[in-house]
Amino acid sequence: MRKNIRKTQRPSLAGAALIVCATALVAGCTAKRDSVIVGSIPDDYRTNHPIVISEKSKQIDLPVAMSARRMTRDQAKTLAGFMSGYDKRSGGTVSVLVPSGSANELGASNVASHITSLLQKQGVPPESISIVSFQAPSADTSPPIRVSYPSIQASTGPCGRWPEDILDTTDNKHYANFGCSFQNNLAAQVANPNDFLGPRKQGEIDAENRMGVIDKYRGEESNYKAGKVSSDFRNASEVEY
Repeated sequence: MRKNIRKTQRPSLAGAALIVCATALVAGCTAKRDSVIVGSIPDDYRTNHPIVISEKSKQIDLPVAMSARRMTRDQAKTLAGFMSGYDKRSGGTVSVLVPSGSANELGASNVASHITSLLQKQGVPPESISIVSFQAPSADTSPPIRVSYPSIQASTGPCGRWPEDILDTTDNKHYANFGCSFQNNLAAQVANPNDFLGPRKQGEIDAENRMGVIDKYRGEESNYKAGKVSSDFRNASEVEY
């Protein structure tokens, strides 16, 4: 009886050892498979090149002649276009840097006075206009007048970073410069950078204008009942109804 018991115990120990080895192999394969899956997930270009909303200074330089008494028409139009991006609600200070001790000092002083009046006509409060003089590097030079104001702008980091070889794709990830130009173009094209932060409040609906458009679309009552489109929309549309 003892011999039979020993014989039955030996196969059970060998089977247990095989089960332990098989479990270890399966666990090892599973761990290796998970590491490969995690390593193959590509990184996001929006994380590598984020669009940042910050306050920056917008500036423009206006050349001034020695005998200038006021701005030229082209300069006035250029300044008006530049100030179109100024947010009057923010109350930011508009700085006018006027050269001093230069060959065009007198002309710059006359033009600066004209700039101040033009800014006030465009709705900039007088308390938000700052006239600051700076010393010219030389008495023979004629520096321009610089007009600047703070503005909320969207931007990203500079492109053109190539820290690694672009042909090295062993990590299955895109290169460092990937998506940089796209993010820069998107940041530059958005008219209101605050739209990146969240949606704006919906404006009020012009009910009268809406009803006028609907009536114009319907046209005559007979055409509306027949399911037709008015002639005004038919002529202005590229779709053949």
